[in-house]
Amino acid sequence: MSDWLEATFAQQRPRAIAALTRIFRDIDVAEEAFADACLKALTAWTQDGAPRDPLAWLLATARNAGLDSLRTSQRRAAILLRHNEEFQPMPAEMPDPDEMRDDVLRLLFICCHPELDRRDQIALALRIIAGLAVEEIARAFLIKPKTMEQRITRAKKKIASSAVAFGTPSPAERGARLGEVSLMIYLMFNEGWSTSAGPSQMKLTLCEEAIRLARLLVALFPAMGEQAALLALMLLQHARREARIDPEGKLVALDDQDRTKWDRKDIAEATALLQKAQRINHHGVYIIQAAIAAAHARASSSDDTDWALIEGHYAALYALQPTPVIRLNQIAAQAKLHGPEFALKAMEPLAEDLSEYRWFHAMRGALLQQVEDHQGAILAFQSVLKLAPTAPERVAIKDKIEISKKELKQL
Repeated sequence: MSDWLEATFAQQRPRAIAALTRIFRDIDVAEEAFADACLKALTAWTQDGAPRDPLAWLLATARNAGLDSLRTSQRRAAILLRHNEEFQPMPAEMPDPDEMRDDVLRLLFICCHPELDRRDQIALALRIIAGLAVEEIARAFLIKPKTMEQRITRAKKKIASSAVAFGTPSPAERGARLGEVSLMIYLMFNEGWSTSAGPSQMKLTLCEEAIRLARLLVALFPAMGEQAALLALMLLQHARREARIDPEGKLVALDDQDRTKWDRKDIAEATALLQKAQRINHHGVYIIQAAIAAAHARASSSDDTDWALIEGHYAALYALQPTPVIRLNQIAAQAKLHGPEFALKAMEPLAEDLSEYRWFHAMRGALLQQVEDHQGAILAFQSVLKLAPTAPERVAIKDKIEISKKELKQL
């Protein structure tokens, strides 16, 4: 398949699948119909060139293909009964933009069905909206393709049995469920940026698909600050991807990264989005996190970073979400301002809540090294190794342990 065809199909897939899901109220039929339309486009567009409106062409072809399939399917009667109408061939005209927006939003809501586990929500979005193969999704989650296929099938069955899933939400419901969609996309990005475990530190496919979904939300809701802030946050993080792992595959801490490798195009786009969210006067967790990432992006080095500003942002974030992890990040900024002893003391109340959080022990070990408590640092780093870090993290932690062991031998 040529690059332009593949890019066109990927670009049009979310809107097409969304509209087809509304029409057929069946995700499998929608996916099969879209795949059939893409196959027809391979021949027609290669010979005659792409139509003036690729989305309208794909929708018309897919709808008619879906109807042909349903006419010979046992599901036809049930679906026709649900609609209480006879389908007619769809004209090759662009759908109403407002209706299309609601279709995409409904499809995102379907993927975020409240009865689904969060990881199943992400997997479903990657399969239905992004169109990733089951094998690709399985690799991202480090499980066997057969297991992932079964999970996606179960998720689809659960959705199919829910009449609420295909309904159009009320304006009041829309805001709450849009927040769920945003969280799902954010968690998808986080899983890609710092994988839970395994041989790789990053799964860039997950990051890139999360960014693509966030762009879709911004396009659907251009006047909403939360979506602009979310996309800005992810772009600012993603901009550091090339500097995060060294040529030997080792994890590079933020303070030690070569900032000339940061993607300035991503940073510039994110800065514009953040300014847009601020002009809208949006207040929320994503805009604060984006402001923190922007403060790092503006600094030429760790020493040049405005740590007081970052600490203030974390204080504001903690006021909105008083979680131990956010408090830990605030303490990390305070360590830059007030020293490692202050930070170690401030971490003590978090020890129980974050006993299973490997970044707590990693940060504590680094601070103990700074105050030359190398025996304590070794114990802290060994706690990280017990919590299933990724392979690059394991290498970095073992290096830190060796540094402390050498320091102890010199005493």
